[in-house]
Amino acid sequence: MFIQTETTPNPATLKFLPGESVLGDGTADFPTVDSATTSPLATRIFAVEGVTGVFLGRDFVTVTKADQVPWDHLKPSVLGAIMEHFQSGAPAVEGGSADTSGHASHDGPDAEIVGQIKELLDTRVRPAVAQDGGDITFHGFDRGIVYLHMQGACAGCPSSTLTLKMGIENLLRHYIPEVIEVRPVA
Repeated sequence: MFIQTETTPNPATLKFLPGESVLGDGTADFPTVDSATTSPLATRIFAVEGVTGVFLGRDFVTVTKADQVPWDHLKPSVLGAIMEHFQSGAPAVEGGSADTSGHASHDGPDAEIVGQIKELLDTRVRPAVAQDGGDITFHGFDRGIVYLHMQGACAGCPSSTLTLKMGIENLLRHYIPEVIEVRPVA
C-alpha cells in the first residue's frame, strides 16, 4: 500500500491519501481522542503521540498535530497507523455512524433560504475545501447571518477567516440576497 500525503493551508494539518475508500459517503470529524470511540481508524491514529485531531473523508484522512511536534517526527508513525488499519480490514467507522450531510436541520419560515444555502455549500464550497482536507457544514441561519462549522484542515486554519469572508460569504450573498454575513461556530 502506498499512501500519498499532501500539505494543506493549515500548517498543523496534513492530508493522507491511502489510495482507497476511507468512508463510502460523508465525513467524520474527531476533534479529540474521546470523540473517536466509534472509529477504529481514528483511535489508532490518536495513539500516535502528538496527534490532536482526525478527520475522515470519502478517500482521505486529515490529521492535525500539536504545534510543538514537527511533522518530520510524526508523519512516519501516522503513515504506519493508517497502513496497519487498512491491513486489519476493520471499518473506518463502526456502525455506519459517519455523518453523510453534516448539515444541521432547519425548519421554519427560512426553510427555502436554508435549502438554497445548503445547495450552494454542497455544490460549490464543500468540494473545494475537501481538496484541502476539510469540510464546512451549515449550522444555522438567523436574521441574515449564516453560521458554518469548519472541520478537518479548515478548523484552526490561519486562512479560514479569509475563506469565510472573501469566498463563502461573497458567494452566498451573490446568489442569496437575504444573506448578510457568514460567521464560524466552534
